[in-house]
Amino acid sequence: MKITKLTNSISLKRQLEGGNEEQLKTVRQVLLDVKQYGDEAVRKYSKMWDGISLEDFRVSQQEIDEAVETFDEQLKKDLEEAAENIRYYHAAQSREGYKRPLPDGSWLAQRITPLDAVGLYVPGGSAAYPSSVLMNVIPAQVAGVKRIVITSPAGRDGKLPAAVLVAASILGVTEIYKIGGAQAIAALAYGTETIAPVDKITGPGNIFVALAKREVFGEVAIDMIAGPSEIAVLADETAYADEVAADLLSQAEHDALACAVLITTSERLAIDVTVEVERQLSELPREAIARQSIENFGQIYIADSITQAVEAVNSLAPEHLEVVCQNAEEVAEQINHAGAIFIGRFSSEPVGDYFAGTNHVLPTNSTARFASGLNVDDFIKRTSIVYYSEKTWQENAPKIARLARMEGLEGHARAVESRGWTKGDK
Repeated sequence: MKITKLTNSISLKRQLEGGNEEQLKTVRQVLLDVKQYGDEAVRKYSKMWDGISLEDFRVSQQEIDEAVETFDEQLKKDLEEAAENIRYYHAAQSREGYKRPLPDGSWLAQRITPLDAVGLYVPGGSAAYPSSVLMNVIPAQVAGVKRIVITSPAGRDGKLPAAVLVAASILGVTEIYKIGGAQAIAALAYGTETIAPVDKITGPGNIFVALAKREVFGEVAIDMIAGPSEIAVLADETAYADEVAADLLSQAEHDALACAVLITTSERLAIDVTVEVERQLSELPREAIARQSIENFGQIYIADSITQAVEAVNSLAPEHLEVVCQNAEEVAEQINHAGAIFIGRFSSEPVGDYFAGTNHVLPTNSTARFASGLNVDDFIKRTSIVYYSEKTWQENAPKIARLARMEGLEGHARAVESRGWTKGDK
């Protein structure tokens, strides 16, 4: 990893891969085809890109039952406990609407309503991600969403990973489709003969999935455009180099475009971490991916002080931040921009990825400056409600009409004057 003296100008902001016009052109064609030809187009692209021919791409109950029956019992218990932790954390995000009384029986209110249907995309490819099932489904269930749909690309055998099906089974989700890529996003957004459309699509995926989500936004809601994973570690001389290196590599192994950054006040730690990263890379099963990530986007910055390091982290606004230093909780209080914060030596980032209960679907590419991780609010909508009594209307109608005319909207003013106080004068 490269070691650099920290200045005030560092950034994680990277161009979303897929500004490539050819990729965008491909995605738009897929969306158009699925919108026009439905299941036929889904099958065509699944065969073209995933190498599978599927007449019926809905997962059967038999497939789910077989996955559950053959799955490792201890792993199943681990998934169940993780699900409990995630539900416990997200349950605190539930909230109800409110009603604010006004004089004379008038009132204002906000109604909280869950979305009717959501589609949750679970990545496939080189790994299985049951944790993505838990992280996407549980907040939707806590919000009260009635119809939850999962899509995920099948393997060459035409099946989804058993772990994904087991996670879905634990949560009681049975509407699952063996499709991935832009065609899955199109099917969720527009609907096909087999898949009814949804109101919102969440979940990470490859560049084609990210671009497809961006294209269908407006037709449906989406959670975010998630880029490659990121981790920043803020550490001082009390941190252990082997642990910091392991945490940096935990994100580097995700993707060749992943970004791993250490910001430290200790030159000794910086040097030791470079040695440890290289040693651990050589022993990592996903070495090729992690090495490319470290070589292209790995960086170590040496700060003059914790204060400077905090300023740098806030400018980075990383997806994941670990704070491993003296007075870590106090330092973490100064962090305003990070998708998720992990405090202390024993709060390694994978704790949040899998088990603690916080959500691992987080803003990337410095969007933590204004965006939040996936939560229960992502699966609800808020409706404002107004009830004015006749007396309240009479008291306020002249004011409303004047404000409307000030903006040049005579129709608004006349709508006010067509009722209430004006009719009593006739």
